[in-house]
Amino acid sequence: MEEILQDLQALPWNLLIPIIVIQFILMVVALVDCFKHNNTKGPQWIWVLVIVFVNIFGPIAYFIFGRRNE
Repeated sequence: MEEILQDLQALPWNLLIPIIVIQFILMVVALVDCFKHNNTKGPQWIWVLVIVFVNIFGPIAYFIFGRRNE
C-alpha cells in the first residue's frame, strides 16, 4: 500500500490536472450535445458509451463521426 502511495506522489500532477479537466469538460459537452440532438449516426446509446468509456478520444470521435449536420 505504501508503495502505491509513493507512486502516486511521484506523478507530475501539474501536467496531469489540466488534461483531466479538459477531458471532463469535453465529456460533459459531448454528452449534453448527444442527448440534446437525438439525430446521431448510429444508435445514441453506443455513442454515450463511447463518450464515457473511451476517455479523451471518445468525445472527439463523437464530434467528428457521430453528429449529423442539421
